[in-house]
Amino acid sequence: MLTSDKVIVQLIVDQCEKHGIKHIVFSPGSRNAPLAIAFDEHTSFITHVIHDERSAGFFALGLAQELKEAVAICCTSGSAVLNYYPAIAEAYYRSIPLLILSADRPPHLINQGDGQTIVQKDVFKNHVHESLNLNDQLVSESEIWEIQTQTAKVLNRLSSAWKGPVHINIGLDEPLYYTVEKTKNYARTISEIENDKQLSPDFCDEAREILPRSKVLVLCGQMENNERLLRELVLFSDNTNVLVLVENTANLQDQQFIHCIDRTLNQFDHNKEEYHPDVLISIGGAVVSKKIKTFLRNSKPKHHWRIGADFPEMNTYSCLSYSLEMTPEKFFLELNKLKIEVNKLNYSGLWKKQDILAKDKIPAVIKELKSLSDLVIFYNLFDYLPDNCVLHMANSSVVRYCQLFDPIETVRYESNRGTSGIDGSTSTAVGAAIANPNKMHYFISGETSFIYDSNALWIRPFPKNLKIIVVNNSGGGI
Repeated sequence: MLTSDKVIVQLIVDQCEKHGIKHIVFSPGSRNAPLAIAFDEHTSFITHVIHDERSAGFFALGLAQELKEAVAICCTSGSAVLNYYPAIAEAYYRSIPLLILSADRPPHLINQGDGQTIVQKDVFKNHVHESLNLNDQLVSESEIWEIQTQTAKVLNRLSSAWKGPVHINIGLDEPLYYTVEKTKNYARTISEIENDKQLSPDFCDEAREILPRSKVLVLCGQMENNERLLRELVLFSDNTNVLVLVENTANLQDQQFIHCIDRTLNQFDHNKEEYHPDVLISIGGAVVSKKIKTFLRNSKPKHHWRIGADFPEMNTYSCLSYSLEMTPEKFFLELNKLKIEVNKLNYSGLWKKQDILAKDKIPAVIKELKSLSDLVIFYNLFDYLPDNCVLHMANSSVVRYCQLFDPIETVRYESNRGTSGIDGSTSTAVGAAIANPNKMHYFISGETSFIYDSNALWIRPFPKNLKIIVVNNSGGGI
């Protein structure tokens, strides 16, 4: 098998194979040619070529989101690297594993007037979990061993409990296109075992003391489908003092839950203490609703338990009391095992009544609106979506309108809510559709977001299982 003559490139390719990376998204250039040659010649990898680096980054994010595995992106030196940044930030805040491989000029040429050259070392340091700077001047076995150790550490973060992007920057000197027959494998792994954490005795004692006399609100942010979590959460919410609020991006649906948070919040006076929770349990990622954030910050729950390995110190509602770095399904499984006797407060029924009242008003409201208004379009949209499809929602007005109507049970909902930008939604949907060609994908976007990411339409082959709906609503009124 042919490969690049550069040992550092061979080492990186072997390490990627050993750590289970299969998809590599390239943006063409000369400086990353050794990487392109080595990955393309290797039979273990599927390569994609996308010219626009910003689009390529979001395309890779869509692949990783759908495949639930790490995906690599690779580009040439200079400003090309910076065009990855929006997708990297999105991956960081959504805990999606991306490997960024940026080709660079050799260190002695940085800031010396060479073209297509910027300072690339640690350029993404605020939004990646690991950053490693390498060059192709390997001269000894001990140096190779050290690089194997460093790259293994970086690549392990892609499969850790708190996933996210990592960056390897490689300085490559000319000549760039020489090849050799591959004769050696440079792969080396370092196994890292993460503890399956349990609820501490102190926490269990506090839960036994607090929950029986409290109004409990479980707020679910953006997540993947999780049947185990759904089962445990439904069991926990059988207690009438437990209210579960979900958005469609949480992909958790049950008749006991309230799925349209803003719609319900519009129904009652937020100053009434009967609606205020004593205990807030938050799981998942980003929450779309500004109203629920304001409501919780103002109502000031006495206790806030944040569940998950991601951003353990994030104090969104200014009342964090416990941060439990365990999976939500594990947390509720352990909590349900405690069999805590709870009070008979009908806290969930109080909110559910308001949700039903709000839902009953919808037909009359829609009837009074113009036929082509935004609300009418989104109200009717869900009637036309087929079962078992994926709906990708662009940001700004689109994702918010979609929260006003009950989700379809068999539809999965996706949106770039890590940074909530409008800059890569189309490319993300294209990547997801290519990753899963046996499922229909629908992408709905406002015209501004759609135009912003129009280079997504340049991607080839373009997936036949992706349908795009553009709502021309003059910027969405935001």
